[in-house]
Amino acid sequence: MSTLYIRHPARAEGEHALSRFALVNDGGVIEQQGEGPLRNLGDLVGTSRRIVLLLAGADVSLLQVQAPPLTGARLKAALPGLVEEQILGDPLDHVLVAAPQQPDDSRPIAVIDRDWLEGIVRSLLAQGARSVSALPAQLCLPLQPGSVSAAIQSSELTLRQGLFQGFGLALDAVPAVVLQTARAFSGDAPLVLYVPHGQLGEYQALASEAGPGITLETDDWAHWIAGSKTTALDLVSGLGAAGSQPRDWRRWRWPIRLALLALAVNLIGLNLEWLRLKREAETVRQSMTQTFRSAYPNQTTILDPVAQMRQNIARARANTGEVAPDEFTYMAAAFGEATRSLGRQPGIASIEYRERALSVKVKPDTVDPGLTGQLRTALAQRNMSLDEAAPGSWVIRSTGAKQ
Repeated sequence: MSTLYIRHPARAEGEHALSRFALVNDGGVIEQQGEGPLRNLGDLVGTSRRIVLLLAGADVSLLQVQAPPLTGARLKAALPGLVEEQILGDPLDHVLVAAPQQPDDSRPIAVIDRDWLEGIVRSLLAQGARSVSALPAQLCLPLQPGSVSAAIQSSELTLRQGLFQGFGLALDAVPAVVLQTARAFSGDAPLVLYVPHGQLGEYQALASEAGPGITLETDDWAHWIAGSKTTALDLVSGLGAAGSQPRDWRRWRWPIRLALLALAVNLIGLNLEWLRLKREAETVRQSMTQTFRSAYPNQTTILDPVAQMRQNIARARANTGEVAPDEFTYMAAAFGEATRSLGRQPGIASIEYRERALSVKVKPDTVDPGLTGQLRTALAQRNMSLDEAAPGSWVIRSTGAKQ
């Protein structure tokens, strides 16, 4: 995708004035340039990633006001009051965009007629523009520190005197008049004047008469493109929602419908699967309940057939004298056998049985990682596990039925 730069003519030139344009690819190479009415640039506008408008300096006022260090919504609310005494008409009828606070606490503010700018931006959006920014043309002139830049185009002289200082002046494009006027506004500072290629010789012949310190260069798009990157004072940002492409939800109707349909199908499928699994669970529970009742017909209350079956089996084993592998007697005996198989006996400080697990604490002076590993192996042979919660603190549990 590419960027389309458009130098918009001054408002005073009328609706039929021609706009100069340059189509620049992502590598910075100018692919196409020319001029024509803005309304006839639809093909270029629609295929460009972004549009950069360079608005005539005569249509954009750059004010310097003293302002407190405000930001965001507070600054936006304060702007009309800051410029009210320096502009004609109601500040709300203008787009006001502030530049960053300057070292001297001044705040540069760009001012332009709202309805006029909005009409231009809407025209570009209607032609298919994706992103539009509008910069004051006077701030798109290259600027060397300590110097003044100027350019003459048709009947306007554009000057840039600082980072956020500049203006446009309606002027007959007579070389002698242009040179004298530009020299007068630049003062003693060196002046770089960009002139049309066909008039460069004429300007050079008259330059010495206008005064010293004037450098003449051919006006071309490379200067304006490079200069536009030295400012971020985008006037479209002051239009709010009016400066962006409205969402065309019609183009999303079918994708949204398909997404909703897919969501509905998946929800229906999930519900059907849940109902099937619920029926299977009920069938399994009924089967377990019937099995439990056939084994224990005298028990009428059945809350959890699996748990109650385990309790009854454990109770039956206990009645026959069989010891379960997770009972204290069995676990203590297995632990004793495992410790006797070690080369060195650990110093047992205490043994506690809780929640079907043995908690064994070992005297600190007998803690040995190698001994712990040997004991873990010996217990594993007896279907028991050993977890070391802390050095010298063992938790032993049964891992299965006894052999």
